[in-house]
Amino acid sequence: MKAFLKNLGLILILLGAIILIVCSLTGNVNNNVVLLSSALLVVIGVVSYIILNKRITD
Repeated sequence: MKAFLKNLGLILILLGAIILIVCSLTGNVNNNVVLLSSALLVVIGVVSYIILNKRITD
């Protein structure tokens, strides 16, 4: 479980980046809801990565 929590931030960042790449490839760059949700995933991923890796030590 600790390994999953340590990688949760990276998973969220990758998920947000994948959404952005798919939107770019499909040409759906004018949909603000999709762009905002992917940006939020990236920001939450960065914050959770920093916080969780400070708290969890092996």
